[in-house]
Amino acid sequence: MTPRRQLTDPGTGAPAQRGRRAAILQVLRDTDSPVSVADVAERVGVHLNTARFHLDALVADGTAARSTVPRSEPGRPKVVYSAVAVDGPDGSRSFRLLSDILLGVVADSVSDPVAAATRAGHSWGTYLADAPAPTERISAEEGERQLVAVLEDMGFVTEAEEGETGTTTAQGELAERRLNLHHCPFREVAERRPDIVCAIHLGLMQGTVETLRAPLAATSLQPFVTPHLCVATLRRTGAA
Repeated sequence: MTPRRQLTDPGTGAPAQRGRRAAILQVLRDTDSPVSVADVAERVGVHLNTARFHLDALVADGTAARSTVPRSEPGRPKVVYSAVAVDGPDGSRSFRLLSDILLGVVADSVSDPVAAATRAGHSWGTYLADAPAPTERISAEEGERQLVAVLEDMGFVTEAEEGETGTTTAQGELAERRLNLHHCPFREVAERRPDIVCAIHLGLMQGTVETLRAPLAATSLQPFVTPHLCVATLRRTGAA
């Protein structure tokens, strides 16, 4: 008799958190009353969009709850977050199955799923990036640092290495740089549909550096150079 496939994600109970998401969850647990996105962002020292991104992920994981409270002044109720008690298992989850289903929908219903995935990633990159002031100029080094911060907020472990250094062109293009990406947060799904999932990641990187207006471009992403390593190429454009 063929054993039944396990459709739920491995393990039960609250998923382990790390990095900034763990810090944000700890803020919720240390606070007696629900807190706003702005309060969390200030306490952890991150951008509002970054705090909101992680808070929404904690809500999806079942480790945080979202609610609203009335404002003292006119306007919409304020959205606040609180930690959820984790005593005992909180039920099984099937997010991997859901992602497979949604990838199938995209692949079957969109004429160019890779282009659509790249556009979606680009939109999220512009949302997650901390856009500079109109008069502020971001260097390539700072642009790369902020891009790495966004990727690590998602769960990647990054490692930069120098690429081939060519001569400077008349257009001001400088050396290329390889950015090694370990610990893909969507690895199990990406292994089945790297064309779509990795297009999302490349689009996200492109949207991030474009929003930062740094002299930097994310030109390519090679998935699974080794079973646990993807490689992105960053090109310095030399134009602020």
